[in-house]
Amino acid sequence: MLILSAFFFACMNVSVRLAGDLPSIQKSFFRNLVAAIFAAIILGKNHIVPKVQKQYWGALFLRCAFGTLGILCNFYAIDHLLVADASILNKLSPFFAIIFSFLILKEKITPVQGACVLLAFIGCLFVVKPGFQNAALIPALIGVCGGLGAGIAYTMVRVLGTHGVKGPIIVFYFSAFSCLFVLPYLIFDYTPMTGKQLVTLLMAGLFAAGGQFTITAAYTYAPAGKISIFDYSQIIFATLLGFFLFGEIPDCYSFIGYGLIILASLGMFVYNMKVIKCR
Repeated sequence: MLILSAFFFACMNVSVRLAGDLPSIQKSFFRNLVAAIFAAIILGKNHIVPKVQKQYWGALFLRCAFGTLGILCNFYAIDHLLVADASILNKLSPFFAIIFSFLILKEKITPVQGACVLLAFIGCLFVVKPGFQNAALIPALIGVCGGLGAGIAYTMVRVLGTHGVKGPIIVFYFSAFSCLFVLPYLIFDYTPMTGKQLVTLLMAGLFAAGGQFTITAAYTYAPAGKISIFDYSQIIFATLLGFFLFGEIPDCYSFIGYGLIILASLGMFVYNMKVIKCR
């Protein structure tokens, strides 16, 4: 299920690129509109009232705000970088989540976790390739900001989830917030789209919804520590789709960066497995 989720999210990224020269804000609206509709259907089908206790409104707002920032930055990176590069930078989110869990939730960072975070950011440098001669530096840094935004958002999801707020409620509020946030931009600066572009963006929303459903199912069947490493199969799918659809071939530095980030994730996976066995 997690590998299928990774495939869906890779297809979402490719669909965003295939939609052509449209503002990232406009692309994010249609992606989140589909997710909001799906979440609303689930809530209605299960007779769930989307009510969140007042003391958790702050965490919900931060989840929505930084989740929206993450998507906007990710979509911008997809449009200006190789699909595989944009995908791996977004996969820095678990490492940002560790950092912000320490800063916000006061959860301890073990030496192994700290080493993995450091290794992941070294890998990030290989992908970003910082330097004034690098034309893709700004999009790459925006892609890193996308991972940062997602990391904070996932930290807030953890806060909400541990206090009993159901997943579909979080998805609904996040998707609705994102749509409303970018709506003024669409009203005053809407870029006309062809029917093909509209269908492609709706497909991106469907792939995103498929990714959400399958990733939820995956974590229902098994603990995150046992399966999270398989989420990085998205990089394989993104690289292959980028090659066959756009003729993209990442350079050797990017491949080194992919390897280091995936190695850091593998280290976290092995560490989590040992922690689970000790329990």
